[in-house]
Amino acid sequence: MLYQIYETQRTLMEPFADFAQAAAKIFANPLTPLGQVPMAQRVAAGYDLIHRLGKDYEKPEFGIRTVSVDGVEVVVHERVEIHKPFCELRRFKRFSDDPATLTKLKAQPPVLIVAPLSGHYATLLRDTVRTMLQGHKVYITDWINARLVPLSEGDFHLDDYVNYVQEFIRHLQGIYGNCHVISVCQPTVPVLAAVSLMASRGEKTPVTMTMMGGPIDPRKSPTSVNNLAVNKSFEWFENNVIYRVPTSFPGAGRRVYPGFLQHAGFVAMNPDRHVTSHYDYFKDLIKGDDASAEAHRKFYDEYNAVLDMDAHYYLETIHTVFQDFRLGNGTWDVRGEDGRIERVRPQDIRGTALLTVEGELDDISGSGQTAAAHNLCTGVDKRQQKHLEVKGAGHYGIFSGRRWRDIVYPEIRRFILEHDSAEIHAESEPGASDDIPAPAKRPAARSKPARRA
Repeated sequence: MLYQIYETQRTLMEPFADFAQAAAKIFANPLTPLGQVPMAQRVAAGYDLIHRLGKDYEKPEFGIRTVSVDGVEVVVHERVEIHKPFCELRRFKRFSDDPATLTKLKAQPPVLIVAPLSGHYATLLRDTVRTMLQGHKVYITDWINARLVPLSEGDFHLDDYVNYVQEFIRHLQGIYGNCHVISVCQPTVPVLAAVSLMASRGEKTPVTMTMMGGPIDPRKSPTSVNNLAVNKSFEWFENNVIYRVPTSFPGAGRRVYPGFLQHAGFVAMNPDRHVTSHYDYFKDLIKGDDASAEAHRKFYDEYNAVLDMDAHYYLETIHTVFQDFRLGNGTWDVRGEDGRIERVRPQDIRGTALLTVEGELDDISGSGQTAAAHNLCTGVDKRQQKHLEVKGAGHYGIFSGRRWRDIVYPEIRRFILEHDSAEIHAESEPGASDDIPAPAKRPAARSKPARRA
């Protein structure tokens, strides 16, 4: 019922938000009669703020058109490689007419970035993608708003997330021979599970696995996010945050954790900071500080755009990751696409180098939660393991902004190049893009018998 009430309120607010937008433009224009009244700029700023507080925020676009590769601008074409009911594997394909640049692009390693499915869209990692494109072929998981997925597509479970990641890894391996995987925040757990299961079956695993700010073991330095999951029962979450999608959406009737509730939770973590930010925006509009005002718009266009998550996936994540700690306890079983149940065994990973990244001031995934992966991946040679703590960085600072670009990215790039497999750099065919031909296919490794709980 709450979802229906919210949608009704949003529909009623829409014309007022549109009116506020129009009024802001009229008062801000000095050529109109209202633009010449006393305090017109202040009135325009007030209407603009009302518009932004009342408007509906749709999914943003990545908007990456070009990127600089060693000082040369190359064109970027965004396309969907694989479409799944709840996720699209999106590729950022680079093009150049410069022969030297093209040769360089073809030789660069492919990277799968697994974006969080925890409220915001994958575009939250826009800066991550743009920076990685300077030296890598980049793919990213672009999760679909669950309210747009018809009930006929079935439910989405945490096990399905793990299976998606395995499918995407195999897709890149089929093209390039192998790949590198980067997971940011929430997906560190399902990515580690996916690679573990592939290793247990004897499949080829990624060359490197980079985990950034994720809850591998939430028991270490628990944050307010972790404490909420521990202090509330599974039944509390099911009864208080799960609602059915209204009839106005393609996913009508689907049980979800609504995006608007997640957004309310985000804001509640730092309400004073958001109030101050909006007031500063109001003052910037009055002063005519267009640069600061535009920076505010860009941030909140992303921050306020949220998606619904399928209830099964969300509740299973709460139970498996934050309440039972099944990954750390070695008790996590995953059902594969073939229906077999297999135990997640990170200790079976052998040939994948491991890099973990944490922010010193991270208030979402506390210190030590991501580094716990090293204690689980005991089969990985210590010389292939590395940990980076970013001084002065919060959660978002390790994958976006100055510290990401100046500290984290150079470390990840060095780590990937250091361990990159020679088989990725096969002889390239002539062309204008960063494609290389797929290596000769090898016989698939036979799966080991599934372990059962």
